[in-house]
Amino acid sequence: METPKDIIVQNWQELQVALFQDSWDKNINRYRSSYLYRGLWNKNFDLKTSLIRLGGAYDRLEPHILRNFRKYAHNNPSPGNSVWNWLAVAQHHGLPTRLLDWTYSPYVALHFATAHLGHYDKDAAIWCVNYVKSTQYLPKKLQEAIYNEGSNVFTPDVLEPVCASLKELASLQEEPFVLFLEPPSLDARIVHQFALFSMMSTPHAILSQWLQNHSELYFRIIIPASLKWEIRDKLDQANITERVLFPGLAGLSQWLKRHYTSAPPHKGDDGTQLLNIPWHLGPAEMDGML
Repeated sequence: METPKDIIVQNWQELQVALFQDSWDKNINRYRSSYLYRGLWNKNFDLKTSLIRLGGAYDRLEPHILRNFRKYAHNNPSPGNSVWNWLAVAQHHGLPTRLLDWTYSPYVALHFATAHLGHYDKDAAIWCVNYVKSTQYLPKKLQEAIYNEGSNVFTPDVLEPVCASLKELASLQEEPFVLFLEPPSLDARIVHQFALFSMMSTPHAILSQWLQNHSELYFRIIIPASLKWEIRDKLDQANITERVLFPGLAGLSQWLKRHYTSAPPHKGDDGTQLLNIPWHLGPAEMDGML
């Protein structure tokens, strides 16, 4: 369901304008966007965390899930004692947490909105959140810590000295708030995806609902299903693929599987049916098909 905060794009050109709007920073005379991006293949998805989607008494389960993760992960490289490092590692490896994945790159967000060919019948959405302005709603203690650091997002090293636990985070302010956390460079995937996380101050808080009460901080870009194939092909040509974003054999296999999947039949501008030629074939390979 569309809202007044939604921008519905109809073509690639409109999409570029929407993704990079308000990116000019007059203070430094550079194009540096203050927005983070999250791509979802279905526009109707909200920003519920994987922890919330567990259902039941997920809030009471949160410390137990994390404690057991730390206990059984002892044979793997340790991120130290900081709960914020452990949360980042857990989220990165698929454990249900209160964190959500974001990226500084609008094209990485576009990848995740268009990577699943089985969902090309659904309109997608890119959530865009102004992480710089969001710091205005942090508790004073966290504001001072991040401003003294000269940053707009936290790292575990910055957050740990002023807030060392999830309980302490919730106690800093009665009203829920969100902060953005850059994880350590755990592996090439984190680096290549230009990734960071959002974290709400309580396990119950849902970022999409919080943003509705702070509407100046966000907008959404709605991508019609009919535009997904064009976006996907252009992202592939720009090398925004699983092979790059998920380094390793699994990412390579995902990319090749999608790369060699035929597109659905297309119609020409005059309405005539075009040959359903697999889009990955070059002119030399097409000669044998005609």
